[in-house]
Amino acid sequence: MGILIKPIVTEKMTAQGDKLNRYGFIVDRNANKVEIKQAVEQTYNVSVLSVNTANYHGKAKSRYTKAGLLTGRTNHYKKAYVTLAKDDKIDFYANV
Repeated sequence: MGILIKPIVTEKMTAQGDKLNRYGFIVDRNANKVEIKQAVEQTYNVSVLSVNTANYHGKAKSRYTKAGLLTGRTNHYKKAYVTLAKDDKIDFYANV
């Protein structure tokens, strides 16, 4: 599996893409900012100005079922917010 797992396509990230030229990705938890920058530049043929990252810890979840109480947690993941140069754009819907 590569460094970029999937893009974040939400209303908030779409607005930031239009206004600030910033895009979000779920990335490998062990990837650093330099690796993320290189992966985005190679994949989308754009020039990256900056990369901000955020690590998210999985939440504990529980629910009641016929078999009793089931407990577990959601996965840990890492987000990367990538700011591109003014002339560059990423179109996630081009392949659809």
